[in-house]
Amino acid sequence: MHRARQHAATQTRERRHRLAHEAARLMAEGGIRDYHQAKLKAAARLDIHDDASLPRNAEIEDALREYQRLFAGADHGSQLRQRREAALRAMEFLRGFAPRLCGPVLDGTADANSPVQLQVHSEDADAVQRYFDEHGVPAESRTRRMRMDRERVLDVPVWVFSAEELTFDIAVLPYDALRQPPLSAIDEKPMRRASAVQLRELLAEAEIEGYLAD
Repeated sequence: MHRARQHAATQTRERRHRLAHEAARLMAEGGIRDYHQAKLKAAARLDIHDDASLPRNAEIEDALREYQRLFAGADHGSQLRQRREAALRAMEFLRGFAPRLCGPVLDGTADANSPVQLQVHSEDADAVQRYFDEHGVPAESRTRRMRMDRERVLDVPVWVFSAEELTFDIAVLPYDALRQPPLSAIDEKPMRRASAVQLRELLAEAEIEGYLAD
């Protein structure tokens, strides 16, 4: 009985590993940005349908990093730097709203389909719209549901626009989110974010690593 349980657990781990890597491939090659959608599509492709075999989002993210390291090479690094530099310019433009970089561009999993995701902060959500209007930024209005903590969920305004041939995704949060970031959809922990100062440090570190690699 013990051996049978061990065998079943090993099979489940192997299926989770296969699903995580197939979901990562679908995200890297197909432009899928939603982890849940990627894992369901991977399960359908591999004909694996037991819930215990579905990988966690964090497992897919790890597999995506590995896929990009193995197959994307220098292109991935240049795309990531392009987006981080563009994010820094956008943060300087939005400095009055305490901007923070988040998402794949910060985490290092961004690809050619990834928007530059920023979070800005204001108690007057309309202030961001007025700022864009004043500066002639043709931004499209959306709404996103974000989990702020275990009990609180907010529908926050999001502004999407294109610049430098990139898509920018700007979520407007209340000022208390500066101290307590929203929870990540990947691991339900406080979202990793970076200020402009931290992003400059990240860019400098990446440049040094590039020199050392050469």
